[in-house]
Amino acid sequence: MTAEPAPNARSLRQRDAEVIAEIARLRFSPLSLVGGRGNRLIEEGGREILDLSASAGPAALGYGHPAIVEAVAQATSNMAGASLLLYPNDNAVSLAETLLAITPGEGGRKVWFGHSGSDANDCAVRVLQAATGRTRFISFIGSYHGNLSGSMGVSGHTAMTHTLPRPGLVLLPYPDPFRPRFPAEAVLDLLDYQFETTCPPDQVAALFVEPLMSDGGLIVPPPGFLKALAARCRRHGIKLVVDEVKVGLGRSGLLHCFEHEEVVPDMVVFGKGLGGGLPLSALVGPRDIMDHAPAFALQTTAGNPVATAAGRVVVETILRERLWEHAARVGQVFADGLRALADRHACIGEVRGRGLAVGIDLVADRATRAPVPVTTTAKVIYRGYELGAAFSYVGLKGNVLEFTPPLTLTEAEAREGVAIVDQALADVAAGRVSDAAVAPFMMW
Repeated sequence: MTAEPAPNARSLRQRDAEVIAEIARLRFSPLSLVGGRGNRLIEEGGREILDLSASAGPAALGYGHPAIVEAVAQATSNMAGASLLLYPNDNAVSLAETLLAITPGEGGRKVWFGHSGSDANDCAVRVLQAATGRTRFISFIGSYHGNLSGSMGVSGHTAMTHTLPRPGLVLLPYPDPFRPRFPAEAVLDLLDYQFETTCPPDQVAALFVEPLMSDGGLIVPPPGFLKALAARCRRHGIKLVVDEVKVGLGRSGLLHCFEHEEVVPDMVVFGKGLGGGLPLSALVGPRDIMDHAPAFALQTTAGNPVATAAGRVVVETILRERLWEHAARVGQVFADGLRALADRHACIGEVRGRGLAVGIDLVADRATRAPVPVTTTAKVIYRGYELGAAFSYVGLKGNVLEFTPPLTLTEAEAREGVAIVDQALADVAAGRVSDAAVAPFMMW
């Protein structure tokens, strides 16, 4: 007879540190979770925390959304298998049909399902190289396309220098209007020069781009930049792959973030919020690429009926409730509230973003726009947690506060978040958070 385990007196954070690998986690505060409801997380001890990150994006409809709960319960109670690999299931096929219907594109297209943006981008790299016969790719410094070998190989974030880019990758600067070291025209000129010299365009399979560079610092590209990239890709037969993993499906204030730039991609990558908290990603692309060879990019549980049931409900809810319009409206309230804080906090250099993807660029000096040390950013996040809100930081210097809350965030919750950020900035400036307190949470 097996004895019942003794009650565990250690905190969840202590247990986490002992058994969860460092290579698999980011911890920006002591927040340890036992539940969640609506747009709130419930930490050990029962305190509720306003979630201003949607768990880094996946919780598009918050926590415990009734439609997701019902759909997942039905899918698990009568499971149509556990994989799309051997047999079709209605949830996967229906979700694919919907994604094709709502995603702009030309010609025949198909859908591939995975578990995260990392594997979807990884699949894109592999199948594009195989189907086109071209071995080179272009992406951007600051880009983050995932954490598998293929998706890391086309990423350019400073947090990923532990893994070299794939051979032949061309990394371009992403134009940042706030720090215009490389204006859009200069970047486009550099790309043209690469084509003329060391990177013949007929060697390039695809250009990967984020329509709003998220982990690189919530950078909104200058108007016309993406359209100019798309024109160059078309001219040279290069596929344009738009990574919508973090900023798509309504978050930006339009259904697709690339629609702000009036661009029609060749391939679109979805992830994070698509599964509403369950592991689900999707790659939408041209039929001739996606049908390159049978069984070319298999994952046993990808497209399973439970995750795709959640995905169907997420997309249906976004469409039915027009949550992109809600994101635009509430995001404006939130961003305007944050911009108003600049009068009281000299460290606010810029508030930028689209819809409910908002960043605060923290600066040590507004004249030079020099970023604050990452310890300052970490202190603001730590103090925000103490005051009752969860958010994180991004940027190549770790100086940008990132806010990607559930699309269901209310205007009242947006104002509550602004008040917490206001107090956190004031408390950090007053020295109320020590270096020692944030030492365990220096993550990027």
